[in-house]
Amino acid sequence: MLAANRRSDRKRHQTTWRRRAGCVMQRLNNERLLFGMNRISLAPALLIASAASIAAAAAAALPPQDTPAITAPQNIAQPPKMAAQPKLVEPHLRIARSDVEGHARVALTFDACMGKADDRILSVLVRERIPATIFVTARWLKHNPQALQVFLENPDLFELENHGQNHIPAVDKPVSIYGIASAGSPEAVRQEVQGGADAMLAAGIARPHWFRGSTAKYDRSSIAQIREMGYRIAGYSVNGDGGSLLGAAVTEKRIAAAKDGDVVISHINQPTHVAGEGVAKAILDLKAKGVEFVRLQDVEDTGDDQTTQ
Repeated sequence: MLAANRRSDRKRHQTTWRRRAGCVMQRLNNERLLFGMNRISLAPALLIASAASIAAAAAAALPPQDTPAITAPQNIAQPPKMAAQPKLVEPHLRIARSDVEGHARVALTFDACMGKADDRILSVLVRERIPATIFVTARWLKHNPQALQVFLENPDLFELENHGQNHIPAVDKPVSIYGIASAGSPEAVRQEVQGGADAMLAAGIARPHWFRGSTAKYDRSSIAQIREMGYRIAGYSVNGDGGSLLGAAVTEKRIAAAKDGDVVISHINQPTHVAGEGVAKAILDLKAKGVEFVRLQDVEDTGDDQTTQ
């Protein structure tokens, strides 16, 4: 009986041991499986880390590179500085007054720049025997032989003076005046003045003593140059027709308001402009007031900006 009990206990112990051994083996197998999976999942990370290490080592082996400094571009062309504009003057001119009450003395001056003669004005001057000073260009003389003949046939009425060769402003530096390019150099100023005088002499006109440039504007150096050429420079004190651009009524009012000692500037070369109508009427208005009309050569005069002294 005792032996049987011992065999039963031994058998029970063997079963328990086998169960425990099986559990241990299962646990070992699970750990092996888990370890294998971890090795598989860590492989990419290990590869990435290895690649990074290799790249870092290669970079360290390269010689150091100098990083170029960012600098401002050199020798950039700067825009040219604009040349200083010359200081222009528009001289005034006055004649000696009569100083007789109700007997004003006025000098009518007319520019004949280019184009045709304005018979509305010319006919009034001739018919009413009104003396006037006419400034002619070489261009105007070339295209107006009939009007020139009228001037030459009435030497007691008309004084002919120099308005230049091509109606170019007598300014010795490049500049645009009212849209007209200036002579631009002393040589060109001389040519403008001398060319006008030569054309007058060739047309049978006496040598001129006065010069009035296109636009009636000058710079100081060109004034000095023209004076050295032997000319007095004709300014004015009343702008009668605004370059022949004013209306007839305004032009008439301006000229008719001229006072003792005034020098009036108007144009006699724009027969299609209404300003000419106003000029013709104003001449008659002044005559009705008893105004004495004179030419520049007939009286003493005073011009500013050293144009006559």
